Amino acid sequence: MTLTVTSLWRHPIKAHGREEVSEVTLVPGQSMPGDRLWAVAHEAAKLDGTNWVRCTNFTRAAGSPKLMAITCKTEAHQLRLSHPDLDDLLFDPNADQATFLEWVMPLMPEGRAKPVKLIEASEQGFTDSSWPSLTLCNHASHKAVEAQLGKDLSIHRWRGNIWFDGLPAWEELDWVGRDLRLGDAVVSVRERTERCMATTSNPDTGERDADTLGALQTFGHKDFSVKIAVTQGGLVRVGDKLGLI
Repeated sequence: MTLTVTSLWRHPIKAHGREEVSEVTLVPGQSMPGDRLWAVAHEAAKLDGTNWVRCTNFTRAAGSPKLMAITCKTEAHQLRLSHPDLDDLLFDPNADQATFLEWVMPLMPEGRAKPVKLIEASEQGFTDSSWPSLTLCNHASHKAVEAQLGKDLSIHRWRGNIWFDGLPAWEELDWVGRDLRLGDAVVSVRERTERCMATTSNPDTGERDADTLGALQTFGHKDFSVKIAVTQGGLVRVGDKLGLI
């Protein structure tokens, strides 16, 4: 059985856009380079400086589904954000907070806490785990959810970092506690990733249009992908192989 990396993704601002890369150099004890470097705190947030805090302190697609349709492109020291309902925004996250907050405000639903501050992570990316994690996603498991719902789904509903092909559906969930060689790197599979309402939203439109959580529950869980920790650094490229050690 040959398992192959099919795509690599990072999300520079948590829940506010995805960006594809062709290769990445993983570093022990760190999350995906360039992933969740910033997050958007809302007016009810309880923050601890710029250290990691729970995702409930940030605006995210679970409560603001239109955010799901943002895409991102890094251009030098700036980010270009795109959304089907808005003009593109090219800005510096460290210098143009007011411009960004004005741009994103129309995507906020009524009754939700408003975004008030873009914060930069100091110790680790603002992943959904309290430790520096990456998510590893199996195409066959995605196809199993599509079959259950009877419709095509974008892989971007899952906001994964590393996608691979060649393994039967859901077998990756049994990898918890095992080590993998991933390109030139070695990673440890730490836990399964339980999913939330964000996955019900269409990444092209930002509209909720699929009961992904209900589909997952037909398989006996609400999990999609596994969270991995980098234990030995190295280059990972699209087309590289991965496998259990």
